[in-house]
Amino acid sequence: MLKYALRRIAMMIPSIAGIVMITFILTRILPGDPALMITGEQALPEFVDKVREEYGFNQPLYIQLWDYIKQLLRGDLGFAWHTGHSVASDFVSRFPATLELTLASMFVALIVAIPLGIAAASRQNSIFDHIARVLSFIGSSVPIFWLGLLLITLFYSKLGWLPAPMGRISGGINPPTHITGLYVLDSLLSWDMIALKSSLHHLILPAICLSMGTMAIVTKMVRASMLEVIRQDFMRTAKAKGLSHGAVIYKHGLINSLIPSLTVIGLQFGALLGGAVITETIFVWPGIGNYVTESILSADYAPIQAMTLISAILYGFINLIVELLYGVLDPRVRYE
Repeated sequence: MLKYALRRIAMMIPSIAGIVMITFILTRILPGDPALMITGEQALPEFVDKVREEYGFNQPLYIQLWDYIKQLLRGDLGFAWHTGHSVASDFVSRFPATLELTLASMFVALIVAIPLGIAAASRQNSIFDHIARVLSFIGSSVPIFWLGLLLITLFYSKLGWLPAPMGRISGGINPPTHITGLYVLDSLLSWDMIALKSSLHHLILPAICLSMGTMAIVTKMVRASMLEVIRQDFMRTAKAKGLSHGAVIYKHGLINSLIPSLTVIGLQFGALLGGAVITETIFVWPGIGNYVTESILSADYAPIQAMTLISAILYGFINLIVELLYGVLDPRVRYE
């Protein structure tokens, strides 16, 4: 298994190199002059030219690309001029917010999708099956930005049940003692119930909004996998032995139905972690996604390139972890 993992990691290198080059070229053809964004439109042309030369914007594209590759090999992700900090430090400070939102949305998606998918498969054409189909349709078709605005309008503007969708905690409440950077977990560890309540209230809507697409995909996958497992001989044998319906489904069918769903769940986690840009922007969530949106509006190349690179690496490693989990859950899988 170790040799297989190392071989897969080596295979990621050409893909990551290609992503770096494509992202670099695409960011350079974005509209807007980054030198003007740095200096301001009222700056003197001489000053703009000096900034362009200082940042290397006046160099040929291949020279800029080569300088960027050398910079990455040194472990330097670049400098975000619109924040005045290095990209690495900005990512470190914002990553806990994105991770907390991703974990919360994945938790919401799984606690709904897995039981609903199993119930829909084990009771075809029942109310659970119809709910699963409707939920899958809504989650797959409704745009995230529209759903986010709908949730804000309903639960904040109309009902007033939740606070204004701005940030991770209310303005008049101090954040919990920093331990992990995850406000909910830090509130529990420091036993700060006020911060816990506020952080949960701010987390609910973006987590639900971000989870809908994953919820739809996982529900359909679990339902399809469970339908296939139910038709297997060992399930009929378990029923013939006199086991209850719940024991047959949850003891014998659940694990086998979840094995094919692991790939979808793993890739969806990577997608949530690297692609929560729209959700974070709508709810003003101070994570990496919102940071990248600000960088795009400011024509700041370095954070965009770094985000794409990190997302590609995360996808690769999450996919590898999922493949290795197959070997743990299914002894028939062999790695060569």
